[in-house]
This record gives sequence, structure tokens and C-alpha cells, in this order.
Amino acid sequence: MEKTTHSRSDQKSVWNVPNSLTLARFILSVVTFGLVAGERYLGALVCFLIAASTDWIDGYWARKYGQVTKVGRIFDPFVDKIIICGAFIALVEVKDAGIEPWMAIVVVARELLVTSLRGLIEGGGGDFSAKQLGKWKMVLQCVAVVVVLLSLMQPPWGAWLVILRTWVVWGAIALTVYSGFEYVRIAAKQMQQPLAKEGS
Repeated sequence: MEKTTHSRSDQKSVWNVPNSLTLARFILSVVTFGLVAGERYLGALVCFLIAASTDWIDGYWARKYGQVTKVGRIFDPFVDKIIICGAFIALVEVKDAGIEPWMAIVVVARELLVTSLRGLIEGGGGDFSAKQLGKWKMVLQCVAVVVVLLSLMQPPWGAWLVILRTWVVWGAIALTVYSGFEYVRIAAKQMQQPLAKEGS
């Protein structure tokens, strides 16, 4: 009986495994930005890869063991945005990184827009959960950051890497913009539904 009570208290605790993992990802992202600023690109690459690639673990753990909390539902997507937006902003300051200021602005603006729309729709009882396109956008953005960091390490095959970097970065920006428009379209459609019902 005591074991069951303890298990339930763990599930309701803010500092459960999923939220602790999310906090670790947040710390790793901050360390990544510091390493980029210090031109320690190998360390930045390792920290970024760990932070980005373990994104699915906290969500999987929370769902499997019933440890979904309100804090986690807010903190996890927040950290996802910090990792990507922060990486693009940090790389803007790096010479020859291939990331222009307007690219970072596009990434940040898209995330702010989608977050605002999600708050508006879900605040009204609607469903505005992440779509598959948004997940692929995140993947391509992460790949772009990884390729940029690899190119900054100037390997022997760096010339080919710079060409790949250009395609991947522009592809990530294009998908960022497209997914943003898709979310706007979905939000506009959902916001029109109550009006259509009232008029019918």
C-alpha cells in the first residue's frame, strides 16, 4: 500500500524524471551557447546533439509512466524553442557560419507566432497540438545547426560541407516559413468554426 502511495506522489511531483530531463536539456542548451561564443565548436556540437536528440525521451517517459504534469507541458516545448532559437541567435555572431540575422529573426518570429496561436486556440478549448510538419521542421533546423558547427571546425572536406550547409540552412528556413503558414491556416480555420455555427 505504501509503495502505491509513493508511486502516485512521484507522478504528481514537479521534479519527476521527465521534468528533470527537460531541465538538463535546458542547461545543456545554455552551455552550448556559451561554447559557441567561446569558439569551442566541438564541445558545442556535443552538447547540442545531446540536448536535441534526447527531446523525445522526456515525453516518452511522461506518457509511459503517467508522469505528465502541467509544468512539463509548458517547460518541454519552451526548452525546445530555447535550443533552436538560441542556437540560431548564437551562430549569427560567428563569422562565416552562414547564418544571417534575418534567418534568426524568421526562426524566432515563427515560434512566437505559433506559440501565441496555440495559446489562443487551446485557451478556447480547441486542439492545436504539434503537427508532423512542425516536427520535421524541428529536425531540419537541428540538422542545420549541426552542419554549421561541423563546418566551423574546418575539417579537410570543409569545402563540400560549406555547400551542404548552404542547402540545409536555406531548406530549414524555407520549411520554417512554410510550417508557420500552415499553422496560421489551421488556426484561422478553427477560429472561424464558432462563427459558422452561430450563423447557421
